[in-house]
Amino acid sequence: MTRIPIRPRVRPLPAVALAITCALTSGCGLLGSEPKSATGRASASARATPSVRPTAAAAAAGLPGMPPLLDPKDLYAADRPNQLSPVVKNFPSRVYVPNTQSDTVSVIDPATYKVIKTIRVGREPQHVVPSWDLKTLWVNNDLGNTLTPIDPATGKAGKPVPVHDPYNLYFTPNGKYAVVMASMDKQLVFRDAHTMRTVKTVPVTCEGVNHADFSPDGRYFIVSCEFSGELLKVDTERMTVIAQQKLPIHGAMPQDVKISPDGRTWYVADMVANGLWVLNGDTFARPTLLRTGKGTHGLYVSRDSKYLYISNRGEGSISVLDFATGKLVKKWRIQGGGSPDMGGVSADGKVLWLSGRYNSEVYAIDTGTGRTLAKIPVGRGPHGLAVYPQPGRYSLGHTGIFR
Repeated sequence: MTRIPIRPRVRPLPAVALAITCALTSGCGLLGSEPKSATGRASASARATPSVRPTAAAAAAGLPGMPPLLDPKDLYAADRPNQLSPVVKNFPSRVYVPNTQSDTVSVIDPATYKVIKTIRVGREPQHVVPSWDLKTLWVNNDLGNTLTPIDPATGKAGKPVPVHDPYNLYFTPNGKYAVVMASMDKQLVFRDAHTMRTVKTVPVTCEGVNHADFSPDGRYFIVSCEFSGELLKVDTERMTVIAQQKLPIHGAMPQDVKISPDGRTWYVADMVANGLWVLNGDTFARPTLLRTGKGTHGLYVSRDSKYLYISNRGEGSISVLDFATGKLVKKWRIQGGGSPDMGGVSADGKVLWLSGRYNSEVYAIDTGTGRTLAKIPVGRGPHGLAVYPQPGRYSLGHTGIFR
């Protein structure tokens, strides 16, 4: 997600990384700080919970320690409507909105479309990220160099954790490492998900390491570099960049990354190309472009794994792609216009929630009709909002990628 060009990005001196133990919850999935290149995006992970402990067969087939897929033909089979993990089933349904220019998180009750709480956090919060084990929400205070933990059971914020430049966070699929995408530092930083101790720092040559998603077997992930218009392919276990390519359009600005349910096709949103780059992750060959709308930005999968919701921030619309055909089938316009950015789908799959980046508001959109259900005023510069809880056994990070 691109930062709002409101003020120059002046970074404080790097803080010393502190080793910590997880005091918020037992076995909580700590997200690591992300490395920064020009637009940090990161990935983090945590300890496996007993309900998703991997089998020997799964470990042999995929990334060691990764829980086996429920359905090899559908990566999102665990994300069906209201299929909540026992870990989260009693959490109150909320929408958490980080306001980058207000240094707050607005908490919305989706039943009433009202802000019920405002939490003061660190400087320039960018995303609210569910931990791998689903127990914690991490607010990425990018310029504040901290992560603020929120207990989704109570809605209370805990003591901030010192992490340098945490723009966005992800988890490795086995819950072992926090991968911090440091855009300003031009690094991918792999950290222990529990102590936050740096395990390996991987320098990158692209600018703006950004969003990511993981292959079906978890053995590699693809990262977008928004400021240099490039993609990286990273070996998860070896923690090494194994391929890199420049997108075939001048000024390309890749954003969100999402893999198709069958695991064969990758989609990368591009704000300048105004569409999706479509590629084969295994071969990492030159991608093709599918135009969707001005300022293509966020990507979200429907609860039945049939559709991809695509936010076009520059024109106030949402395009809908049919996974089966690879074609666009609908376009919804936000009533009165807007700037749809990042978000997620409600637990029952009936509402798509998106932040209005330049309008200080949040949109609730009916996924059956495309009708704008509500526009909710929040703080300034709302960005990577998280709908929580959501179905799924574990989180891969960002605003909620669940498997």
